[in-house]
Amino acid sequence: MAEIKKLKKEKNAIILGHNYMEYGVQLVSDFTGDSYDLAVKAMKTDAKMIVFAGVYFMAEQAAALNPDKKVLSPDPNAGCSLSDSLDVETLKRYKSIYPDAPVVLYINTSIYTKALADYIVTSSTAVKVVSKLDAKNIIFGPDVNLANFVEQKTGKKLIKVPPNGRCIVHASYTKQLVTLARRKYPNALLMAHPESPIEILDAADFVGSTNQMIKFAKENPNKEFIVATELGMINALKIQVPEKVFYPLVTTEACGCARCPYMAMVTLEKIKRSLEEEVYEVKVPTDVAEKAKEAFERTMKILENTS
Repeated sequence: MAEIKKLKKEKNAIILGHNYMEYGVQLVSDFTGDSYDLAVKAMKTDAKMIVFAGVYFMAEQAAALNPDKKVLSPDPNAGCSLSDSLDVETLKRYKSIYPDAPVVLYINTSIYTKALADYIVTSSTAVKVVSKLDAKNIIFGPDVNLANFVEQKTGKKLIKVPPNGRCIVHASYTKQLVTLARRKYPNALLMAHPESPIEILDAADFVGSTNQMIKFAKENPNKEFIVATELGMINALKIQVPEKVFYPLVTTEACGCARCPYMAMVTLEKIKRSLEEEVYEVKVPTDVAEKAKEAFERTMKILENTS
């Protein structure tokens, strides 16, 4: 860790660490948070180099929003089941079928699909943005579970693209797991991520993004929490809210799906190499970056008007 800190100083670099990263990675990160929060942090930094400790689509969006900075991905093979589920051609086809429908994409998408979007949302902003849109049809992708949650909260009907896009971690959650966890931890409150199936969200005491979970755990007087999201989130909660106890809904002993295999690919060793050798730089074509940035800015305007 000391070597990484030294390299950061020498190269005027910062490390952005997603809330799902392993414990050590979060400790060496200059900023931790969800994907949107980190994208905003990237835009505000004076550093010349950004090492994005997260999956590849996150590094892509940082590169698109910061064309004057060198953005590095410690492992460019660290993909995302949601991002991979929606390709450009599929989205173009739906846009041609519904030419008047605004396109709202979850942030977990490639920069090339983002360039076709009107709005880019997160799990914490999707309901706010969709509720403000005056349209008969709204194309929403790629997470069907988040789409179901947004429909439930806004009363609007969404055209889901693709119709079965899901996070491989959250898709494995069942009501039975909640029953077992509540039996095992009777004093704990259940926090669930909106990427979870509706039956999990309906059973939860709190539904929110990773950043919102941290805020809820800090402010709620309860001392114990069951966490229904990717296992790495427990690390973020232990660091941010050390005085409380957190239990994962699913452990790696019970199911290998508890840990995102892509998030786990980003390690301290790869971050150190990325800084030393300045690999792997993420490049986004200028026209693609500009269109994606426009969708981000359009979304931020809506959010500013709702706050």
